[in-house]
Amino acid sequence: MDYQGRQRRLQSQLAPQRLDGLLIIHPPNIRYLCGFTGSAGAIVVTESKSLFFTDGRYKEQAGVEVKGARIVVARKSPLAAAGEWLAENAKKLGVKTLGIEAEHLSVADRSRLAMALSSGLRLRSAPPLIEQARMIKDGDEIDRLRAAVLVGASLFDAVLKAMRPGVKEAEVAAKVEYAARRAGAEGMSFDTIIASGPRSALPHGRASEAAIPANGFVVCDFGVILAGYCSDMTRTVRVGRPGPEARRIYAAVRDAQQAAVETVRAGISAGAVDRSARKILQNRHLGKYFTHSTGHGVGLEIHEAPRLAAGQEDVLQPGMVITIEPGAYIPGVGGVRIEDMVVVTEHGCQVLTPTEKELITI
Repeated sequence: MDYQGRQRRLQSQLAPQRLDGLLIIHPPNIRYLCGFTGSAGAIVVTESKSLFFTDGRYKEQAGVEVKGARIVVARKSPLAAAGEWLAENAKKLGVKTLGIEAEHLSVADRSRLAMALSSGLRLRSAPPLIEQARMIKDGDEIDRLRAAVLVGASLFDAVLKAMRPGVKEAEVAAKVEYAARRAGAEGMSFDTIIASGPRSALPHGRASEAAIPANGFVVCDFGVILAGYCSDMTRTVRVGRPGPEARRIYAAVRDAQQAAVETVRAGISAGAVDRSARKILQNRHLGKYFTHSTGHGVGLEIHEAPRLAAGQEDVLQPGMVITIEPGAYIPGVGGVRIEDMVVVTEHGCQVLTPTEKELITI
């Protein structure tokens, strides 16, 4: 990973944003900038300096992981240490306006930071410069995401082996998560969703104590973290023989998902991808049952920009890694979702998720 290059690019963006410095406290942004994977850190970036602050618990780890920034180990919290350093050095460095990550800084911490700083230093909410940079993955990141996707997809076999009528959803999820650890995953990228029967109509129906019924859809949504990067995959299986209506619903979602995948390419808007999926479901009289966005970015976090939803004008660019996951959720009946991760290319996309999407019955 080119951490120094990332920091230099960020430094070059400060002046155009009328910022003299930026304080970064969001752990995924810290990891992106310098490689630190711990839970206590802060970075101060000015036009000429990058400093990483942590406490004594992470002295050895920071020495191994942090690249491109000078390490400061303090006896206080990283945020307090960064504020103290800025109070002492801002004037000589010409730092008058400091950008902060307003979405990640609590009101109490902002108040404490303002009190620690000199009266001549102004705090200002900064635009999401690092999040914008993170939207475009470099080759190393794409390799890590591809590896995470392959480990995540391998877990589908564990789903199918565990799933039987009468088995609890939570039991299936537990076996999936155990298989993930055995496969080398650092953890799950979100709470595993195993939603069966009428519960499959809940888009985020996390695995419960409910028993899988003898007949109905089961939405299986899971992902892993591998080398810091997340995967995300959804498949819907059918327990019992599906009737014509169940097959119709599944085919509509599958076709909507394929239409959206075929729409993805550099230069098209995120909203256009959403429209392509939504149009299919509307034409099949299922539009009102598609209640969420078509997809989202994935990287160091399971949900990143861009968001593929109605009205979203972000333009897709090569190197973006996104999900394509339309669904239809009929209350009291059940639901279907199919999800792949894809890499945006100049003329289309590469589908990373390898498993088949024809309806599997158990």
